[in-house]
Amino acid sequence: MFKHETVLLNEAVDMLDIKPDGRYVDATLGGGGHSHLILSMLDHGRLFAFDRDSYAIRRAKERLDGQENVTFINENFAKMTDALKAIHVDQVDGILFDLGLSSFQIDDPTRGFSYMNDVRLDMRMDQESQLSAATIINTYSEADLTKIFYQYGEEKNARRIARAIVSERPMETTFDLVRLTDRINHGQKGHSAKRVFQAIRIAVNDELRALETVLDDALALLKPGGRIAVITFHSLEDRIVKHFFKRHSEIQVPKNMPLINLPVPKLKLITRKPVLPREEEMLANPRSRSAKLRVAERTDT
Repeated sequence: MFKHETVLLNEAVDMLDIKPDGRYVDATLGGGGHSHLILSMLDHGRLFAFDRDSYAIRRAKERLDGQENVTFINENFAKMTDALKAIHVDQVDGILFDLGLSSFQIDDPTRGFSYMNDVRLDMRMDQESQLSAATIINTYSEADLTKIFYQYGEEKNARRIARAIVSERPMETTFDLVRLTDRINHGQKGHSAKRVFQAIRIAVNDELRALETVLDDALALLKPGGRIAVITFHSLEDRIVKHFFKRHSEIQVPKNMPLINLPVPKLKLITRKPVLPREEEMLANPRSRSAKLRVAERTDT
């Protein structure tokens, strides 16, 4: 049995400003920590809990057993709008995203997310997906691998690693890849494979494009006064969220244009700077150290 530690639990839920009769979306159910707290604050309201990982859905159902005002949706949050419309929901009072991996995904060696266990290359959040880490490593061109490692992992030796993979494949397991990164990234700070594994995981699960897509959908789903809270775990995710919030919370006025009847931005920032975990949380859960929480509220426009 794997243990999941929910990051920024109270901070994220508090900033959603839960209404007892409101309707909320937990877009990344995971271990169910945020959902459990949200449900404790609801009376006649309802929670719609998404996760593409069927194992996460099963685990959360066990944790939330007996709760009647929750609807579980085994789907990628990128399809949130269509999934909600299918059950006649077109507006909600708040949406929460807790991006990245659940602890039980990392700690389950069979999933291939960790570079600490020698298992087959996988990294699929949705076990029904056809694209796996093995497919990317063993079939993508050197140019495509270089792009993935550089853009998604900010890996300095992206080209060298990609060239070595192409010349040495097929690669079957995580340690096949780790041995290669150990050789090329020898002496660098941190684990030699950390950035490469991050990049492959993002590519396998199309994480950044899904995030860019769903933020626009989330904004359209929010009622006036509704809030969107996003917890990110690396700079690429945080940059997307930061720029999205900035773009929709500011009005760009051309120089020398009179400030008359300006449109109202669609969002109001609740957090000017990201909320970070407290020292106690980082000590108790080292995986929380990179977490950042940003929150914005839908205006009346």
